[in-house]
Amino acid sequence: MPEPSPRARQPWRSVGFWLCAAIVLLLARNVFASVSDPAGFAAYLGLPLAPADAGWTSIYALRTGFIAALVLVLMLRGDFAGLTWVAAIGVLLPLGDAALTYQAGAGQATVARHLAIAAYLLVTAAILIFESRARARREA
Repeated sequence: MPEPSPRARQPWRSVGFWLCAAIVLLLARNVFASVSDPAGFAAYLGLPLAPADAGWTSIYALRTGFIAALVLVLMLRGDFAGLTWVAAIGVLLPLGDAALTYQAGAGQATVARHLAIAAYLLVTAAILIFESRARARREA
């Protein structure tokens, strides 16, 4: 079996890697914000909470922290196929957020932000597919 090229062993040399890094940073920021200011974070998302409901943002933080850790592990392993699937399937989350915030009467900018995140994930998935195919051709 041929040895992987130096570029294949260096995933940080790809655009997809850095797009995923930005996702991890955004998720980490959301975890911190949701724990440090639950009511403010919920309002930022477009779904204000009553103070008694602040525990829901802790649930959000746990799940978001898990997703961030999963993406980070896939990045460090250079697993572009895994990252592609996470980005593609992950589109469902901001689309759901957009629908929920729209139904809750959030402003257009808030709904648009969720849709922009979905678009970012779609672009990331497409770039990761392209880079995975290019990597496979180089290694063949």
